Amino acid sequence: MERDRLVERLGKLDACAVSDALDSLNITGVVNGLQQLSVQKKIWGRAVTVKLVPKGSQESKRHLGTAAIEAASIGDVIVVEHGLNDVAGWGGNLSIAAKQREISGVIIDGACRDVDEMRTIGFPIYARAAVPTTARGRIVEHSFNEKIVLAGGVEVHPGDLVIADGSGVVMIPAAHAEVVIQAAEHIVEQEAQMAKAILEGHPVSQVMGRKYETMLSGE
Repeated sequence: MERDRLVERLGKLDACAVSDALDSLNITGVVNGLQQLSVQKKIWGRAVTVKLVPKGSQESKRHLGTAAIEAASIGDVIVVEHGLNDVAGWGGNLSIAAKQREISGVIIDGACRDVDEMRTIGFPIYARAAVPTTARGRIVEHSFNEKIVLAGGVEVHPGDLVIADGSGVVMIPAAHAEVVIQAAEHIVEQEAQMAKAILEGHPVSQVMGRKYETMLSGE
């Protein structure tokens, strides 16, 4: 499938190159403030989305995140709109289930818990905070595999591409995936050439001169 080929190419990149590519194309996709909280592992894949909301008068139809786990394919990334840093929107048993289904990892715009357990099983999660406070009686799942909106107004649709590593989290709209990945690959190639020149002894002030400052503009 075309999408699988794009995911394979995405896995050879990093979040910085993809962020630069989005900049060059004037596309929004970087979600700032999310950190690796369990294991230091890059994740990438297609997004399976979840939206959480405060419970209020709503009754939970199911435990949050379970439908997304069961709907996901191998290598997918679960992306959660949560928005709260004092209540966990993801935890240990969900991580065990996600790892069993070979899901790449979880990105949650908000808090999670059971981080030590995730470290033990080697499951990657990117979140804003780790807290012990349960979602029970506080948070319910509003929907899954529908459009969500993360911090900074970044929209994520099911099937969008996602990459996250030690530098941060980036979303790529599926409609622009080919052009974004192509631009990122070009950036990686240019930066590799610069690194090679530095290692060969060329002055870094020359290597990272005007060409570096204008590399995203296509000049």
